[in-house]
Amino acid sequence: MSGLGISAPRLLLRKLHQVMAGHGDAEQRLSEIVRLIAGNMIAEVCSCYLRRAGDVLELYATEGLKKNSVHQTRLRFGEGLVGDIAARARPLNLSDAQSHPQFAYRPETGEEEYHSLLGTPILRGGRVIGVLVVQNRTRRIYTDEEVEALQTVAMVVAELVSSEEMVASTEFSDTAGNATLPHHVSGKVLAEGLAAGYAMLHEPRIEVLRTISQDRAKELNRLTSAISALQSSVDKLLLATNTILTDESKDIFEAYKMFAHDKGWLKKLHDAVGTGLTVEAAIKRVQDDTRARMKEINDPYLRERLSELDDLANRLYLHLDGRVQIDRRNLTKDTVVIAANMGAAELLDYDRRHLKAVVLEAGTRASHAAIVARALGVPVIGQCASIRENVEQGDFVLVDAEHGQVFLRPGEDVQEAFSRSQNQREQRQAKYAALRDKPNISKDNIPLSLNVNAGLLLDIDHFPEFGADGIGLFRTELQFMVRSQMPKVDEQTELYARVLDKMEGKPVIFRTLDIGGDKMLPYLKTKVEENPALGWRAIRIGLDRPALLRSQLRALVRAAAGRDLSLMFPMIAEVSEFLEAKAILNKEIERAKQKAGGAPLSVRVGTMIEVPSIVWQLPQLLNEVDFISVGSNDLMQFFFAVDRGNPKISDRYDTLSPTLLALFRNIAEQCEKADKPFSICGDIAGRPLEAMALLGLGYRNFSMSSEALGRIKEMVLSTDIGKLENYVRSLCLSRDHSVRDQLRSFARDHSIII
Repeated sequence: MSGLGISAPRLLLRKLHQVMAGHGDAEQRLSEIVRLIAGNMIAEVCSCYLRRAGDVLELYATEGLKKNSVHQTRLRFGEGLVGDIAARARPLNLSDAQSHPQFAYRPETGEEEYHSLLGTPILRGGRVIGVLVVQNRTRRIYTDEEVEALQTVAMVVAELVSSEEMVASTEFSDTAGNATLPHHVSGKVLAEGLAAGYAMLHEPRIEVLRTISQDRAKELNRLTSAISALQSSVDKLLLATNTILTDESKDIFEAYKMFAHDKGWLKKLHDAVGTGLTVEAAIKRVQDDTRARMKEINDPYLRERLSELDDLANRLYLHLDGRVQIDRRNLTKDTVVIAANMGAAELLDYDRRHLKAVVLEAGTRASHAAIVARALGVPVIGQCASIRENVEQGDFVLVDAEHGQVFLRPGEDVQEAFSRSQNQREQRQAKYAALRDKPNISKDNIPLSLNVNAGLLLDIDHFPEFGADGIGLFRTELQFMVRSQMPKVDEQTELYARVLDKMEGKPVIFRTLDIGGDKMLPYLKTKVEENPALGWRAIRIGLDRPALLRSQLRALVRAAAGRDLSLMFPMIAEVSEFLEAKAILNKEIERAKQKAGGAPLSVRVGTMIEVPSIVWQLPQLLNEVDFISVGSNDLMQFFFAVDRGNPKISDRYDTLSPTLLALFRNIAEQCEKADKPFSICGDIAGRPLEAMALLGLGYRNFSMSSEALGRIKEMVLSTDIGKLENYVRSLCLSRDHSVRDQLRSFARDHSIII
């Protein structure tokens, strides 16, 4: 079998274009298309499966299989080879399909005599709407050219399927026919705040009016001109916004600029045009492939890279032939931007006066867009599934980025309630601001230390506004995560020195790199792990890659020359790990003493208590550390064997479980006995009821998000710890699932503000 040859793809596309423009109903034209594909690819079989409601794939047209199987053969996503292609949104190329473990036999099709199989998803907007398959009796692997050709043809099929609506869109929309009714979506808070405005769909609608080009040279010239205009606009964007960016943001945008010149991405566009597609169709095809890959990849860094390529595809489309763009810099009304995902640079495109909030279908707190949004004070909610399917341009939207709620086209009652929430938030913020300068002392005059968590210089810039005693946790990994290569020792030193300078002597505790799990570095080669939270992460990486840990410790020691340094190691599971890490630190301190800059005035070194095993070695550990910090998020996850990212079980165990409170009390008792300082950080440190319970267990030092500080301070000032202690400690013996209700009643009876 000779396959398609060099010129055949363009010839096939011209023939398909004629069929698309011809007469007859859509199914007749689809049948003609699969016949043409089979003939041009010298394949005995070509079949087209389309997606139906419930993630079912139905055979809609075939050349080579039994005709009575059309509309009779169905496969679920993930079922059989066709279902596998749809579920993974990637092509499949097999020389012996029947030996594949996913092969599902359907006797009504008569396909048992065919061995080789090439299949590709039919994509529309990154979403799988069908599968296109060719088969042959002989066992062979299809060539790369044939795979490329079938993917290109799948674009034409997608255009026919979508334009003719062969499968009614109502099958896939829960709100079909209700586009004007109120709708509510839940998501994750990526940047806190409340906002109201009118919906603006961020992604341009890439319209492919012509799929096949008539003049390939002309299309290549159009592509070259558009790429040049895109690259120039990105350069201008970075120059125009340079003064408002922090160092971390600059790193993000420099990486973004590199992607606009990425040879691999540009080659895919040129190759797609080279097959005979128009530039619009080429951009759409490359973008659909990128979006499909995004759904398949869990690694947050790779997803971030792909989202930036998705953004660049949108920008490139808008640069074609000087077409008119939406003037995002001069918005006429308060705006809530709705997007699948968003690159960091895109936020800066919008008019800051009228950009009130962003709602994303994807996104995490560590994403570049979320980092920049927090710097700009823009509320963001992410992981709002299918929100673009339920919103129309210009819809009125309410964004509650305190509780992760989005209200589309809200009724008057919801708007009134939201307005009250906004007023209450403003009143709370004013009340917290009035408490800012008051000493952190309980109602019965017990001094406390309330600190904030940080990870970027922009957090330090806002530190005076918080009224905190210091930074109880500075996450050093963020500087590493926003870069495409390892920061050099000098660059790390500069960052840590600037943090200490800006803090002007107030305490800062640096945590060494806590990477791994969901926080991987692109330049650190790792293998996919089945249980990354329990895998190669944090101090385990540092000890296995001592050069990485040594360079960071060297930078911290240099940055603190002549002043105090406090640092801690994450995820210590046994004392020997702490001693090994501390030995590397001591060598760097001795090394610094021999250098011109000198060593720190003092060094306090501690550890996070996150792994339950270390609790049974606490007496030995407390002989070696200067302090400990209880990392409640990971400790609770490991204590209850609960995956925090699994919604089925993430809320199964309460943070106010008697067993967990008993563990916290046990840690506090051992630290008190050894006379070693101890603190607690994580989500529970920023929740008033949980923090009140911790006061009763002996905790006096808290580190939390800056947003939580005001409400925790308000609780602390209203609490008589002496009356609280005996009651909370007695609850550790309870057999209840949770003692939340008992603690809430105690707070109410003793006028504690929670």
